[in-house]
Amino acid sequence: MARGTVTVLLFGPARETAGTGRLVVDVPDPGLAARALVDELARRYPKLARTLAVSRLVRNGRYLSRLTERVRPGDEVAVHPPYGGG
Repeated sequence: MARGTVTVLLFGPARETAGTGRLVVDVPDPGLAARALVDELARRYPKLARTLAVSRLVRNGRYLSRLTERVRPGDEVAVHPPYGGG
């Protein structure tokens, strides 16, 4: 099965926890559900799991409404944790 990559951008606490603002994740050619991507990130960075659980995902500039939506090779996925402030 052919594979490609997804670029994952991390912001706020997600960036601090992972120690980087950008990750590259291998995915199969037909892509995978966003939930599987989140699970893979949580597996790689266990301390990130809590933040991922409350974060919103943005794929190629558009918020995902469900984690069943697919991410495919070449996509850029941004992890946006809740932001505070006023």
